[in-house]
Amino acid sequence: MKNNSAFFLFFLAILVWGPLGSQTSTQTIRGVVTDKQSLSTLPGATVVLMGVESPKGTSTDAEGHFRLTEVAPGRYDLKITYLGYKEVMIPNVVVTTGKEVVMEIGMEENVNSLKEVVVAGSKKNETKNEMATVSARSFSMEDVNRYAGGRSDPSRLAANFAGVSSPDDSRNDIVIRGNSPTGVLWRIEGLDIPNPNHFATVGTTGGPVSAINTNLLRSSDFFTSAFPAEYGNANAGVFDLGFRNGNAEKPEYTLQFGALTGLEGVAEGPINKDKGSSYLIGYRYSFTGLAQAMGIPIGTTATPFYQDLSFKINGGNTKFGRFTLFGLGGTSSISFLHNKIDSTDLFANPSQDSYFTSNLGLIGLKHIIKAGERSYFSTVIGITYASLVYNQDSISKSDQSATRTVENRATQIHYSVGTSFNSKISSKLFIKIGVQDEIMDNNLFYRQLDYGNWNQIWNYADYTSLFQGYAQAKYNFTDKITLNAGLHSQYLTLNGSSSVEPRLGLKYQLGERSTFSLGYGMHSQMQPADVYFYRSLKADGTYDESNKDLGFTRSQHFVIGYDYLPARDWRIKAELYYQILSDVPVTIAPSSFSMLNDGASFNPSNQGYLRNQGSGTNDGAELTIEKFFSKGYYALLTGSVYDSKYKGSDGIERNTAFNGKFVYNILVGKEIKVGKERRDAFSVDVKMTQAGGRYYTPVDLAASQLVHEEVLKGDAYAFSARNPDFFRLDVKTGYTHNSKKRKLSQSLFFDVQNVTNNQNVFAIRYNPVTNTLNTAYQIGFFPNFVYKVQF
Repeated sequence: MKNNSAFFLFFLAILVWGPLGSQTSTQTIRGVVTDKQSLSTLPGATVVLMGVESPKGTSTDAEGHFRLTEVAPGRYDLKITYLGYKEVMIPNVVVTTGKEVVMEIGMEENVNSLKEVVVAGSKKNETKNEMATVSARSFSMEDVNRYAGGRSDPSRLAANFAGVSSPDDSRNDIVIRGNSPTGVLWRIEGLDIPNPNHFATVGTTGGPVSAINTNLLRSSDFFTSAFPAEYGNANAGVFDLGFRNGNAEKPEYTLQFGALTGLEGVAEGPINKDKGSSYLIGYRYSFTGLAQAMGIPIGTTATPFYQDLSFKINGGNTKFGRFTLFGLGGTSSISFLHNKIDSTDLFANPSQDSYFTSNLGLIGLKHIIKAGERSYFSTVIGITYASLVYNQDSISKSDQSATRTVENRATQIHYSVGTSFNSKISSKLFIKIGVQDEIMDNNLFYRQLDYGNWNQIWNYADYTSLFQGYAQAKYNFTDKITLNAGLHSQYLTLNGSSSVEPRLGLKYQLGERSTFSLGYGMHSQMQPADVYFYRSLKADGTYDESNKDLGFTRSQHFVIGYDYLPARDWRIKAELYYQILSDVPVTIAPSSFSMLNDGASFNPSNQGYLRNQGSGTNDGAELTIEKFFSKGYYALLTGSVYDSKYKGSDGIERNTAFNGKFVYNILVGKEIKVGKERRDAFSVDVKMTQAGGRYYTPVDLAASQLVHEEVLKGDAYAFSARNPDFFRLDVKTGYTHNSKKRKLSQSLFFDVQNVTNNQNVFAIRYNPVTNTLNTAYQIGFFPNFVYKVQF
């Protein structure tokens, strides 16, 4: 590690002080302007750079490309106009000397092409997916890296949005409107991926560390309810992410070093300038051991290791269309040893040794080809891979000998192909029709030692398939009234489960500054693989895969929203929602168990003899008050009050494990231009979060002491106890230097999380060594730093 760090610092010294050839200190903004629905380029569109004393502009060429040169470092607004199209205003375009700004801008045609339509704040609150009506917003790479406490993680960014809660410093699982984190769908470049995180386990969607390199992200979408018909197999929300294209004209590089994120390098550049093809590749190597050596707490005394690589190869424009190859791969491992932990450890057990390794990967090929001026086909073929190995040993108190008690091996390979036909019938009507087939190869092995005998919990190796189809349409009655309607269907070959799900959204623009919206969606989701293939041990010593015939968990979302833009760069948004969940797996025998609580702990459910007879509800109200970044500052206030309930097979209504009741976030940031030419910037960002404590089932201490392992109280006490409220204050400071003589920029950030060192409860659990209950607390005062250079 010392050699690697020394080499890195030596390389930076050469980079910063060595000549790079260029003597200009300005930068270029360039890109392409297209029709958002047909993808046809728009020649002659006007692009104007705002936020300067003398606005400078240009027009797109015959192929829709534009270029603005000699732009000084800073933040700007970009205004795009085109006859017959709605004006687009893109805010907060960040320009540094170290990297060109390359943009892909979509415009929407007016219903009445002879009438100019101006929407205040346009593009500042829109999603890339235009079929979204309610409960959706976009975010950019700059958003992910800007906020305090974000750790360059898309999930932690989303936790700042209304309706989302993530009061857990140890993992990035997100709770959307009271739903389990397992209800979230992740999609990268159109390819569904089960879990894009390091240290991931079967059936989960979160993890301690994201494997997504945010330096490769383009603007992406996040949905929290009633999402468009193209998204299926999810009941809670959707992350629809994409990798940006590499620079197709010149090579560029990014180097980054952080106490937690480790060493990171990104390289991009042209492959064939005439075709516009490019490459983009990023690699990260963890240095969490260095963070521990510096005294930075990470929640465990064990040293986690992880690394990942992401890439995108853009094939450019050819007579056969545009081909894109993309991928992500990562590996992670950690060992918890009984004699190398302390009382603050969130994960380890003082009477056990455990060893965990996980790997993930995806590779996909995307093809887009035009079918006339107004239509195109988009096809994605890909493979996702996830594997884990977990072994656990019990340590004898008398002689410290180890006995293997758990063996868990799982490999899941998904082969996916999906295609869609997209057509702009007219300025009023746009349709999208698609199909997707996902073949799932599951190889699951899990056994544990119970009273001297091995209990085989999983032992499955076979294929199953999930087929999905959808059709959706956007119809503009006028420039102010829009209807989004669609139908989604899916079929699981494992047991013949099927669903037909209508989706509906209506948006009415009351004036230039206010919009009213309605949304409805029926959604269905298959159960996690470990639930289907759980083996129940029968009295005669044989096993029964009693869950194999489980159907989908189903939900209905009802949403009312109001969006108001009171002034330039300000937005107020409110939503009311109600969700009905049905066909939830619960036990045949009366009990408090429900799959709606799955994901509340690190352990699998391990519950057999389930039936789709449970139910649940989520309802709440959300408010967002946002000042978009302008005039050197931004502000974001989000608040949610909600209630999340469920019924098990005993018919008793209880709080779910994710019913925090409320959550609010306050984020503010200020950027100050410094230096004689005001080329550099000093920034301060502050974030405050408070969330209601979650419900849990308390430990039965007497029973635990009797068997020397944790035993929870019975159904009468299920989710009856509640943790104290979660509170955290984060402060981030940064300085960005733009070189006067070189195409180079440097940034240094100090991100201090939990500044007040508040003791947020992680869990109250039984300790077999002390034979009592111990309270484990989440991470306390947590400093982090990041150094970034681009050239």
